[in-house]
Amino acid sequence: MRTFVVGDIHSALKALEQVLERAGVSVADKIIFLGDYVDAWSQAVETVDFLIDLNKSHNCIFIRGNHDDLCREWLLTKKDNPLWTMHGGQATMESYSGIDQKKLRQHLKFYDDLENTHLDDQNRLFIHAGYTNLRGIEHEYFDKMFYWDRTLWELARAVSPNLKKGDKDYPQRLTHYHEIFIGHTPLSKMDRVTPRRAVNVWNMDTGAAFKGALSIMDVETKEFWQSDPVHTLYPKEHGRN
Repeated sequence: MRTFVVGDIHSALKALEQVLERAGVSVADKIIFLGDYVDAWSQAVETVDFLIDLNKSHNCIFIRGNHDDLCREWLLTKKDNPLWTMHGGQATMESYSGIDQKKLRQHLKFYDDLENTHLDDQNRLFIHAGYTNLRGIEHEYFDKMFYWDRTLWELARAVSPNLKKGDKDYPQRLTHYHEIFIGHTPLSKMDRVTPRRAVNVWNMDTGAAFKGALSIMDVETKEFWQSDPVHTLYPKEHGRN
């Protein structure tokens, strides 16, 4: 059994189907999705439908992203959120415009069941954005940090790659987990880039919402596969700017 981790999808179902096929994912494998399933491209409803069905035949773990939380809030309240609309929400609203109540309930359950964090038996942490508490996720004061924080990636990038755990200047926040896999902060919005490691943090957001590709990685071997640049799969759409 292999364990895969998938970066931010942003309604790019065509890209998701590509990477699952290119990685040769089987029913014996575990797939950990890092969140942001919607917002950007036109297939929000189809993407969530696909993930719900995939979970029936595969061992899937779904992490909560900030865009998923924003979408859930809109589905429940229909409150206008101009900032969300500007950052991919408009395409999601249009995708959800024709669904019936049965599908709405199914999707709300999907969003409700998302996990904020996942810690595996190898002490690898999977989280959409990050955490701020120096003592780790169990001590985080505000759950929203799990899917909104950007300081964890900034911290990892600022640390000298020559520092090791136990060194005086090694950040305490990074000492609790063997590896940390995140999305949320795109490595590039305009170019096709690959997943990047900084100290013990792997960033899997390779810009699928913009003009990048969707990425999937084998967490043991670090072999990865990517989709075509997502905007080429949706040539009549703009994604996020």
